[in-house]
Amino acid sequence: MDDILDSFRERVLRAGRDRAPLRLRGGGSKDWYGRPPKGALLETAGYRGIASYEPTELVITARCGTPLAEVEAVLAGQGQMLAFEPPHFGPATIGGVVASGLAGPRRQAAGAVRDFVLGATLMDGRGEVLRFGGQVMKNVAGYDVSRLLAGSLGMLGLILEVSLKVLPLPAAESTLRLALDQEAALRHLNAWAGQPLPLSASAWHDGMLAVRLSGAGAAVEAAARRLGGEALPAAAAEAFWRDIREQRHAFFDPAAPLWRLSVPTAAPVLAHGGPQLIEWGGGQRWLRADDAPEAIRALAAQHGGHATQYRGAARHDVFHPLAPAIHAIHRNLKKAFDPAGIFNPGRMYGDL
Repeated sequence: MDDILDSFRERVLRAGRDRAPLRLRGGGSKDWYGRPPKGALLETAGYRGIASYEPTELVITARCGTPLAEVEAVLAGQGQMLAFEPPHFGPATIGGVVASGLAGPRRQAAGAVRDFVLGATLMDGRGEVLRFGGQVMKNVAGYDVSRLLAGSLGMLGLILEVSLKVLPLPAAESTLRLALDQEAALRHLNAWAGQPLPLSASAWHDGMLAVRLSGAGAAVEAAARRLGGEALPAAAAEAFWRDIREQRHAFFDPAAPLWRLSVPTAAPVLAHGGPQLIEWGGGQRWLRADDAPEAIRALAAQHGGHATQYRGAARHDVFHPLAPAIHAIHRNLKKAFDPAGIFNPGRMYGDL
């Protein structure tokens, strides 16, 4: 592995001298996400392997090129999981999981990717290997750089290794389906959110609300009796949530422009006639629409949220514009870690 690190460093130093952009890629499963990648390809898939795993400590450390499927298989063998339920979208790697910052249906209950990043090792634009955080919670005094890497799309540097908190698999799960219109579904989800129910995921589409209950068997059974609805067979439920996570559900037509709106869970029905799918208790609204980006972003801002141009449309201005002060922080961070601007330039915003 030292030889691979040396080759990474050589590429980074040469790119810095030449001011030549580098396009970081693990499995290539998220190449479509964000603005178009550019620069010479630097592949990380060879730097792989689980560096350490302590099931009793609920932490796993893996190198950036380690396949997500391999990590999940190892965890499942010990009855554990990555609780933020990251999507694969292809041959995903752990480095890409953190860099993209994308989470699946369980994010509603468990939290985002950044909430599970305990530590990270990064190669910066000077070829230096920097270590942040560690393998235990509450180990950072000051600026938590390791969590800052989640969702950074590789713009700060090459993520070499990451330590992630893991959680036990739930003892029992049940998925219920209820026929509800969108307004009623949002009303029920917000009411249930204030009750002691083991809700781990929700998805509404086309008049049907699905909710997943996870936890102790008795708690799941009691909640199921309380909520009512139709219980899906285990295999069908597993397939349903997998299709939502991997965007293979019929709603996610790959030929149609797709927007992701993040809004408060209490936000009302969006005043838009396009097809919608709602997740995370109402906090994530997927919208298929051909509207101008300004119109979609105004709709999200009207409800205190923001919008990302996710798939199937023009690939500029993908992410919601940042406030000037926040954009300045991003720019200063980019300059501090990547002074020559070689790592995935423009992948998130055009001037970063």
